[in-house]
Amino acid sequence: MEQHPILKSTLSLESEIPLYAQLIGIIKRSITSGTIKVGALLPSEAELCQTFDISRNTVRQAIGTLEEEGFVVRKRGKGTFVADPNVRRKSVQYSFTTEISQLGKTPSSTLVDFSVILPSKKVREIMDLDGETMVYCFTRVRNVDGEPLILETSYYPQYIYPGLTPELLTTHSFYSLLYQVGIIPFSAADSYQAVTLGKREAELLHCESGAAAFYHERRTTTENGHIYEYTTSFMRADRVHLDVHFQKGSTAFARRVD
Repeated sequence: MEQHPILKSTLSLESEIPLYAQLIGIIKRSITSGTIKVGALLPSEAELCQTFDISRNTVRQAIGTLEEEGFVVRKRGKGTFVADPNVRRKSVQYSFTTEISQLGKTPSSTLVDFSVILPSKKVREIMDLDGETMVYCFTRVRNVDGEPLILETSYYPQYIYPGLTPELLTTHSFYSLLYQVGIIPFSAADSYQAVTLGKREAELLHCESGAAAFYHERRTTTENGHIYEYTTSFMRADRVHLDVHFQKGSTAFARRVD
């Protein structure tokens, strides 16, 4: 039997790009190039683990992200298949790690602060939480090729992923961890504002105080409308470009990074 095209590729242990992100790239390229067709069966988890010498958790992170983005569909008892792009589910397709890796750049994060808190009234109202719900609050500097790009503070209800630790957060994409427990982004409300950086933000982003930046807020919901994420970010305006493309019946939004 001829070897599956995906299994002919290799992963680099020397690369700073996470193994699961490399696997995502291999499978996406095979799909978008037409090497594997709509409806084609992907190699099993066991085959991927054996061929690439990676763990099942790494494979599941990759397949979970691809399913979230609508590239594949899993059928219980049958396997994972290439999805029809015309019927891909409309869900939020955002992971910093995946986004930057797909640009051919190396993503990394520096954890600045991690705590479990009773949120402020503003955060409770934004996330529609009661007065007793504790939340994870963590701040990270998001780096591209080793240079700071985004200063990001995120809030998540503690109950959606009990046991989150700073160690887990620094070794995994939190979106991939949430996917493993069934928390999948369905829609998001974003807002952007032009601002200047204060002293603390500028220091963490290696900029001059008063430098131009984009201030970004995001609220993300599951398919049932439950808000499970509220994130605020400062993005360096000298490195981030926001592109919006319009055509009949659709609008596409993308970020470019210098």
